Amino acid sequence: MEELGFMRKKKRVCVASKIGLTSSGELLEDKLVNRALEKGLLLEFKKDSDRVLLAVAQRPDGKKNWMVYDQNGVTSSIKPQQITYIVPGLENFDHTEITEFLQKAQDNLDPALLEFAWVELVEKNKSVTAEELAEMIFGTTEPLESYCAHLLLSKDEIYFSVLETKGSRSLYGPRPAEQVEELLRRKLAKEAAEKELQEFVQLLKSAKAMPSEAKPPKSAWMVEEKVRPRIESLESYAIDACKNDDQKKTAGMILKGMGLAKTASSAVNLLIHIGYFPVHVNLDLLKLNVRTNHSAEIIAAAESLLLQSSDPDEVDRKDLTHLKVYAIDVDEADELDDALSATRLQDGRIKVWIHVADASGFVQPGSIVDREAMRRGTSIFLPTATYPMFPEKLAMEGMSLKQGEICHAVTVSVVLRSDGSIAEYSIDNSIIRPTYMLTYESASELLHLNLEEEVQLKILSEAAGLRLQWRQQQGGVDTATLETRIKVANPEDPEPVINLYVENQADPAMRLVSEMMILCGEVVATYGSCNNIPLPYRGQPQSNIDVSAFAHLPEGPIRSSAIVKVMRAAEIDFRKPIRHGILGLPGYVQFTSPIRRYMDLLAHYQVKAYLRGESPPFSAGQLEGMASILNMQNRVAKKLFSSSLRYWIFEYLRRQPKERRYRALILRFIKDRIAALLLVEVGFQASASVSLGLHIGDEIEVRVEEAHPRDEFLELKELI
Repeated sequence: MEELGFMRKKKRVCVASKIGLTSSGELLEDKLVNRALEKGLLLEFKKDSDRVLLAVAQRPDGKKNWMVYDQNGVTSSIKPQQITYIVPGLENFDHTEITEFLQKAQDNLDPALLEFAWVELVEKNKSVTAEELAEMIFGTTEPLESYCAHLLLSKDEIYFSVLETKGSRSLYGPRPAEQVEELLRRKLAKEAAEKELQEFVQLLKSAKAMPSEAKPPKSAWMVEEKVRPRIESLESYAIDACKNDDQKKTAGMILKGMGLAKTASSAVNLLIHIGYFPVHVNLDLLKLNVRTNHSAEIIAAAESLLLQSSDPDEVDRKDLTHLKVYAIDVDEADELDDALSATRLQDGRIKVWIHVADASGFVQPGSIVDREAMRRGTSIFLPTATYPMFPEKLAMEGMSLKQGEICHAVTVSVVLRSDGSIAEYSIDNSIIRPTYMLTYESASELLHLNLEEEVQLKILSEAAGLRLQWRQQQGGVDTATLETRIKVANPEDPEPVINLYVENQADPAMRLVSEMMILCGEVVATYGSCNNIPLPYRGQPQSNIDVSAFAHLPEGPIRSSAIVKVMRAAEIDFRKPIRHGILGLPGYVQFTSPIRRYMDLLAHYQVKAYLRGESPPFSAGQLEGMASILNMQNRVAKKLFSSSLRYWIFEYLRRQPKERRYRALILRFIKDRIAALLLVEVGFQASASVSLGLHIGDEIEVRVEEAHPRDEFLELKELI
């Protein structure tokens, strides 16, 4: 600056006397006089909010507008208010020279000159026009230098501010020193932030280019203070969970720096490509903020419960260890809530026992473990993982039923009449020793073998048949269909192993278990009603379903699908049973999954208190309040399960050979020839265009044309 000042010293003395610098507020009358627009003048105009262009005036266009030829070779009509500067001293400018003129101006810009002028002007509190500044810093008001001065002033955000504008002419005043100092501080901070951002972008690009096995783990991105907030912003943007505008802005700048669109999907793909997210990241799990781990405090409290050997119901427990007990569940079940026994009485009637794990024997209402279970509401079962309601050790080692071991249970025993209705029932605290842990497949196989030594299993199946028949006579509707179950062994891998199972709910073993669970629910509702126990009594109106209207449809998935479409939403009452029309029951309470569902645990608290001769811990009003919270948690769990299952079904289909054919049943027609289909080998419903002349219930063959799990897009084509 000293050297620059020396170079300009003589020139400034001359300039100051020539241009008549004035103090702010004392404007010379001719300073802001606009030059009339003429053909051949070189001007600058605002094309839009982001672009300013140079152009040559061509001819008037109407009363006020002018046609101009801009630096991009485009002719357009502009309004007078779009003009931001008319370059002085030029006439009949050749539009072919605009680019050269502009390049010379860009080469001639030196922000240091602007600072030099500001130092000179702020001391004297003087204002300037672009031409006056050109005279100061360049020593001339030639067209090129005047335009350079205009560019310096119009783009400056530090030293000068506009005092007044008339048309294309502006008067600029030097900012106060304190304000300039603050603006410079902000500018330096912004430049430092931009530098850090560019370094982060380069870090992302480097990680993206690495082979999969060499990419840094997620934890590595969280170590550095400068990196962590940026990666967190990107993750929040990916799952639509930005906490503030700053996070959103930061993520947007990162994506722009990477040359990507500012979309959530771009952020997701970027995080996958750098190894921060696994390829098959469950976005809904992150979006819904689901608790996937129990805190150390909860785990410690749960483990201390395991060490307590006292049993408040010890004196009242009925010893049922002589019974053969079957626990039937899916093969990878971690928690076993229920098991079954049966015998045939001397009078020919069937007696069944539904044994339910006594989870409430470990936890008390209001305890720290109980409160955490209520916050979760339910265990969440996904193809990739299980997130239990209770800490795993407590659920598995304490509450869960275990083969060959003495277990505490709440047992519902029922004697059935020959028509399947309930003749007698009781509810007792019990001790059992489960004999078999069976999968549905192995239970079905045992039933098929009809072994004499497993006659009790055969009796259970007979009881299930009687119950189904009786419920249907009471108006119950059979909604058994095909359901998909998927287990992903190594979900963190780019190509994990996907095991897909299609379960037919009408399968003998599945029918056996579901009918016994429904029977248990009816008994508990009856018991609660007779003893005025507040319970979560479930019901479902049936008034809009005329089962005979569906008689023309084939039994099984097709009829079930049609009925489910017209079913009304379930209802719940906490004072008395309400009819469950779909099940064909006068009342129903879910009771058989206290380890997995908190609402079932509430029913246990209520019933067990009555068995001990105590008042139930919760009133109907309290249950209702708790249920409103639980219903929200259950909706989250249901949404998460559904979206996860769909994702992995789509991923399974995406990987199958393109030539593979799938059997598909036509469930219904959505519009014209678009039909809802059930893919039999997959147990999944989708839609596709089908041939003319096909009807509901017809079976066709389809091929998967495209499957995109992340976009939930599936295209099927009928094979003719």
